[in-house]
Amino acid sequence: MKDQKHNNQSSKELEEQEMNLQDSAATPSEAQSDETMTNDKADSASEETKEPTAEDTIAELSEKCADLADKNLRMMAEFDNYRRRTSREKLELQKTAGESIFRDMLPLIDDFERAQDAMTKTDDINAIRDGIKLIYQKFMTFLEKNDVRPIETEDMKFDTAFHEAITTFPAPTPEQKGMIIDCTQRGYTLGDKVIRYAKVVVGE
Repeated sequence: MKDQKHNNQSSKELEEQEMNLQDSAATPSEAQSDETMTNDKADSASEETKEPTAEDTIAELSEKCADLADKNLRMMAEFDNYRRRTSREKLELQKTAGESIFRDMLPLIDDFERAQDAMTKTDDINAIRDGIKLIYQKFMTFLEKNDVRPIETEDMKFDTAFHEAITTFPAPTPEQKGMIIDCTQRGYTLGDKVIRYAKVVVGE
């Protein structure tokens, strides 16, 4: 009886030992599995934070350079088209402006021709004088219409911006020193630009 009990106890102990051995054998496998998962996660994280290679950088820079070169070519083509268009418009404007001026001058030429014809058919000096005066007034109106105006010289102080002194003359009075005494050729401005300086005599 005692021997049977002892045998049962030994058998039980053996079973427990076998179970412990199985547990201990299973543990390294689980640990290995956990380590594998950890390594996989580390490799994945390493791939995500991986820095670009030199080839990737060169490819990216080459693409940017090609894009900039294309944009530069487009801008140059647009500027060239703009330059040609403005040059053509400028030439057309100059032609149109010149045509308008000459067209407005034709009536003045007609007046001169009529005055010449009248001078051969009449001896009335006053009529000829009035006709020439009328043509002169019309011509001055034409100049003013085109923003051409005479430079004032009478009782004006000499100004190198508008006047050209051809000679000096003793001033009749002290107040006339540096003043314009006489004008030998009238000057004109076109807008704010002098197109011909007035030739004057200056008192000294």
